[in-house]
Amino acid sequence: MLKEEQVILVNNKDEQIGLMPKMEAHQKALLHRAFSVFVFNDKKELLLQQRASHKYHSPNEWTNTCCSHQRKGETNIDAGKRRLFEEMGFTCELKEQFHFIYKAPFSNGLTEHELDHVMIGHYNQNPKINKDEVKDFCWMTLENIKTDIDNNPKKYTVWFKIIFKEYLKQLND
Repeated sequence: MLKEEQVILVNNKDEQIGLMPKMEAHQKALLHRAFSVFVFNDKKELLLQQRASHKYHSPNEWTNTCCSHQRKGETNIDAGKRRLFEEMGFTCELKEQFHFIYKAPFSNGLTEHELDHVMIGHYNQNPKINKDEVKDFCWMTLENIKTDIDNNPKKYTVWFKIIFKEYLKQLND
């Protein structure tokens, strides 16, 4: 039997205060370390993924290139590269841009309460998606994403809408 993945519990300063099984942390809405990867191409389009239909929350919704949780002893960049390869079938150089805390409850009783490290990468080919994780992908400009989120908010994951808004704010600062 596979052991459930653990998340790194942190305080507001991103200092590790413990480990906990992922589902328990989401049930208890405890703050934990996470990351989000945004991969752009030369056309300044962002690679989006549509989550697989069997995901336990937010199935079939569109989100950023990939996101997940760091493992004990893993750097943010190593975690981002690992998950990028696991979900999208490629890796690229990543650079951490910023981090922030957000909290997003779901209708199934789970809550994302994350100190999220946002990383940027660059890649010009189409991914080789892992169908166990990802249903589909597309490339979109930031302007088109913003317009589509405004017009079709239910099409996107809760966290992507939060992170995307924060990303645009960071670009303008």
